[in-house]
Amino acid sequence: MTVTDETNPSTSAAVLILEDGRTFRGRSYGATGTALGEAVFATGMTGYQETITDPSYDRQLVVQTAPHIGNTGVNDEDAESRRIWVAGYIVRDAARRPSNWRSQRSLDEELVAQGVVGIQGVDTRAITRHLREHKTMKAGIFSGGAAARPEQELLAEVRAAAPMEGARLAEEVSVDKAYVVEPNDHGWEGEPKFTIAALDLGIKAMTPHRFAERGVRVHVLPATATLEDVLAVKPDGVFMSNGPGDPATADAQVGLLREVLDARLPFFGICFGNQILGRALGFGTYKLRYGHRGINQPVMDRRTGKVEITSQNHGFAVDAPKDGAVQAPEARFGRVEVSHTSLNDDVVEGLACLDIPAFSVQYHPEAAAGPHDSAYLFDRFIDLMAATKERPGSTDAADVSKATIDAKEEN
Repeated sequence: MTVTDETNPSTSAAVLILEDGRTFRGRSYGATGTALGEAVFATGMTGYQETITDPSYDRQLVVQTAPHIGNTGVNDEDAESRRIWVAGYIVRDAARRPSNWRSQRSLDEELVAQGVVGIQGVDTRAITRHLREHKTMKAGIFSGGAAARPEQELLAEVRAAAPMEGARLAEEVSVDKAYVVEPNDHGWEGEPKFTIAALDLGIKAMTPHRFAERGVRVHVLPATATLEDVLAVKPDGVFMSNGPGDPATADAQVGLLREVLDARLPFFGICFGNQILGRALGFGTYKLRYGHRGINQPVMDRRTGKVEITSQNHGFAVDAPKDGAVQAPEARFGRVEVSHTSLNDDVVEGLACLDIPAFSVQYHPEAAAGPHDSAYLFDRFIDLMAATKERPGSTDAADVSKATIDAKEEN
């Protein structure tokens, strides 16, 4: 939640108060007023514009661990969505002026224009260490007139804010209407190779771009899409994106995915989509102590032994056994194995179904800004769709659509 006022941000005092009472004082950055949310830290050294426009940061106060922020300004090309989603922004050394040939305005100006309350001049290293030791927690940024209020009042306001556990946010950040991303608009020549239905749970703009440049037509659907909406676009596969909130609240998307898996349509999920696949298969999810957020997260592919440096942004994870292939708790989906794990804390980073065409990863293969170690996953999904179409006895999307809808009506 953000409430802004008209105080001059260049001269305003500001204070960051964590849920446990730890206080950091600095100066206002961006808009002034009050911002409440979950305090988290992001470890990327670059890509701050992509960070703040990632819908997965909805209702979060983001601490940038890189000390110098804003030096390349902001442009209209690098945003990952239609707006800034961070609830508040916490930096150490804010650039006084941008210096980059692509810059169109300063980050400070963009934060003001979009009403995002921030704080600068605080010890972000100390904040990060505190969150690592004590876990992510609710927090508030108060600047302008709000910063002059008694600290106990501000702390009480922080503690009264809604927690991230139980938050249903995918519908909040998703688009209202479907749209199409065409391959020909992204450098592809010729007819599309495949068509996919991509559920927008907080999708980043680079994701459909990565599909389109490989010849895949992408129908981006709202988070509230039904099976009929999915099948109406006659997809060769279904994709579920990253997104914010607690996966335990995503019952509608879990139900939809189970219908997709029953129809044997190829499926690929990332981040929130990985957690939804985990739940669809019958596994649980849980909240991490401080999450994984940044573009330098090491992941092991358990099948090849290859290590990938990945881009991640998640505070929840799938609770699945890591001792090889197991029967999914939802037995009709057959066997599943944990395909990837984090090298930092052994968290599940990927799932691979062995008897149905479905897989997912907990990280971001579109990776804007970088790294690009995991871009092959888009090609893996294309290969999966191709193999499914070529398999003897398989049906095309139109036949799957009719058969699936008829079965639902009979039941």
